[in-house]
Amino acid sequence: MSKQTYKVGFFFRRQFTMAAAEAPADIKNLFNRYSDDSGVMSVQNLHRFLIEIQKEKNASLENAEAIINNHGGDSNQKGLQLDGFFKSLFSDVNPPLDPKLGIHHDMTAPLSHYYIYTGHNSYLTGNQLSSDCSDVPIIQALQRSVRVIELDIWPNSDKDDIEVLHGRTLTAPVALIKCLRSIKEHAFSASEYPVVITLEDHLTPDLQEKVAEMITQTFGDMLFSPSESLKELPSPESLRKRVMISTKPPKEYLQSKEVKEKDDTKKEAEDDADEEEDEDESDEEDPKSEKKAASEYKRLIAIHAGKGKGGLSDWLRVDLNKVRRLSLSEPELEKAVDTHAKEIIRFTQQNLLRIYPKGIRVDSSNYDPFVGWMHGAQMVAFNMQGYGRSLWLMHGMFRANGGCGYVKKPDLLLKAGPNNEVFDPTANLPVKTTLKVTLYMGDGWDKDFDQTHFDTYSPPDFYTKLGIAGVPADEVKKRTKTIDDNWIPSWDEQFEFPLTVPELALLRIKVLDYNLSDKDEFAGQTCLPVAELRQGIRAVPLYDRKGEKYSSVKLLMRFEFI
Repeated sequence: MSKQTYKVGFFFRRQFTMAAAEAPADIKNLFNRYSDDSGVMSVQNLHRFLIEIQKEKNASLENAEAIINNHGGDSNQKGLQLDGFFKSLFSDVNPPLDPKLGIHHDMTAPLSHYYIYTGHNSYLTGNQLSSDCSDVPIIQALQRSVRVIELDIWPNSDKDDIEVLHGRTLTAPVALIKCLRSIKEHAFSASEYPVVITLEDHLTPDLQEKVAEMITQTFGDMLFSPSESLKELPSPESLRKRVMISTKPPKEYLQSKEVKEKDDTKKEAEDDADEEEDEDESDEEDPKSEKKAASEYKRLIAIHAGKGKGGLSDWLRVDLNKVRRLSLSEPELEKAVDTHAKEIIRFTQQNLLRIYPKGIRVDSSNYDPFVGWMHGAQMVAFNMQGYGRSLWLMHGMFRANGGCGYVKKPDLLLKAGPNNEVFDPTANLPVKTTLKVTLYMGDGWDKDFDQTHFDTYSPPDFYTKLGIAGVPADEVKKRTKTIDDNWIPSWDEQFEFPLTVPELALLRIKVLDYNLSDKDEFAGQTCLPVAELRQGIRAVPLYDRKGEKYSSVKLLMRFEFI
């Protein structure tokens, strides 16, 4: 086929995508089952289809009528023909997650009972060593419902103001006040639930005083500043449209500086110089410190952070009279789950645990979030510019609960058993349910991509990878056959995924174009929380590498729990 002939054929194909003739056999069979002899699905039969196949128990006749009005074609038609039925299933108003569900988790429990959408070095535009610092990625994160923003604060060159940058690197700084003002403006544009600002503080007491003044003047009544240390964390509901500060209580500057300079010479390459790495938590102020600065700054800290003295057992000690935040690096967590898994889960039932990437991830890549999630860690901090599989999992987790940035942890991580036993994510548990997935077909690439994007002289050869991310027993990967030379691939394949902990499971989907002599080319992805999947036949939108939704690309899939 010549290139010119291919272009003509491509154009012709674009005009006739989504014809009823291309409907999968299962769709045609269901249409015949719910339609009359004249080949029309009536309002009543469509209503039955919504209840029996789509499992929409609350569907009304009015819902069925609205579908017919949108896809029925002829205004005199009293039902759907096959073409309209097929298009209604493949439409944007039939997504895999119910938009009407909204925020439906109980939001009145303590913050420690939720996974919280958390950013790492939220001000960086690119890599960890030389990219610019800016308020733009902070704004973008907040618009995606990220609820924890991290700022590293340092003195400027004249030691009279505060900058945000990744210390001891070539990252270009941004003024702290600019970041604070952007947070105030955009904090609740996507979600009304609280924003936590975690500060990595490298300041003198006089600059801490200046930070306290900046924060107070910027946020005013939005700021949540309890008068004394919290015995229990407040709920997201009680903190709607509030901002909280979390950092170490201030110490005498010269003493901590001297300790840090000694420790810096011993640092391993993977250390990230995060706020709890080198210094023990101390609530006692040194008498030599500037009392006013320390007290004003300390007063603003809603959630105290720190590791405390001693080793891991001391860090994970639960104080019934005080809650706090502990930060562990990615390698620290991996070591801790081998020896202190139960203690981590008990700690996170009352306190906050933040995990951050190891320092050698200079390219702003990320790690497996499930190591933290299945042990109860609320703040699994990610580089939001680190596109790839790990970040797609993060996007998937926080599509749950209306995308508000807070997802209630499963009860199995919040309660102890009869003998004070806690959840063991590595245990051999019985299967609770099996997710049956039918992948019928895909469409939309010819609209969102140039005709030569995948292959210069022929249509692409699409295949799909599907899998479950979750506890180790549920992790699995599968794939479809490859459909050669077709912009509208029809796989029509079924997969079953037995799940022991469906509450923590995410369904991963990635489409690729097969290349014989080169690396297979990315063609879209999505990640969906299994617990919120709508049963029935759904149109599943795909996203690009950055997590932005394609305009047209969708998969037609069926989800059943058996």
